[in-house]
Amino acid sequence: YNPPMLFPIRDSIRSRIFPIVNTAINVVCGLVFAYQFTLGQEVERLFQSAAYIPARMYDSVPPAAMPVPDYGLIGNLATMVASMFMHGGWLHIIGKMWFLYVFGDNVEGALGHFRSILFYLGGGIVASLSHAAVEASSVVPTVGASGAIAAVLGAYLVWFPHARVRSLVFLGFFITMTEIPSVVFLGFWFLLQFFQGTLSVAASGQAGGVAWFAHIGGFLFGLVVAWITRKTGRAEPASPQYRVWYHN
Repeated sequence: YNPPMLFPIRDSIRSRIFPIVNTAINVVCGLVFAYQFTLGQEVERLFQSAAYIPARMYDSVPPAAMPVPDYGLIGNLATMVASMFMHGGWLHIIGKMWFLYVFGDNVEGALGHFRSILFYLGGGIVASLSHAAVEASSVVPTVGASGAIAAVLGAYLVWFPHARVRSLVFLGFFITMTEIPSVVFLGFWFLLQFFQGTLSVAASGQAGGVAWFAHIGGFLFGLVVAWITRKTGRAEPASPQYRVWYHN
């Protein structure tokens, strides 16, 4: 069974502020990817030394099998952060940065610039730990902003449940464009991550692939933080007058 795939084009909530943080993240990720591109085959050495490797934190494999020495707590936290700005290919970085572009501006508007930085980094760290919880012995480097962006999606679901997402819908060879409630779009996205993550546990290996539980952990982190800050008044989601509806 191949479920339909959804790709967002834009949402129906106009940003209240210019998303300085999200723009900076996109720029930094682009610059890092350009640097990776200049390395050629040597990019693997960069991944081995700077990307997050679960086994390096848990010491779950013999030292001889480790590509680099144990970094300790601070060093491993540093690799979690560094991993958020490295990507494995053109489609990887373009897809993730576009999701951040579509959904991140309103989340940054709700949190404010400084708290948005902390939220993004926190989501990425929780995502890395979630991945390591099911792949503690993995020596495969983990790269990408997916976990942090998943946290953004979780927060968006809580703060903007009535938004609509103009999306491309891929049904095999058939492609159409339609508007989907954000609850449906993000709920479907999360269920797909959960379904794929559950399957990956049964077929776990060291060959690499998608860190599904990083997506799941990041998304749940975003949900919890958004719910807490909404209840305590420390975040201010956009009011209805900022909503823009599409007309076909």
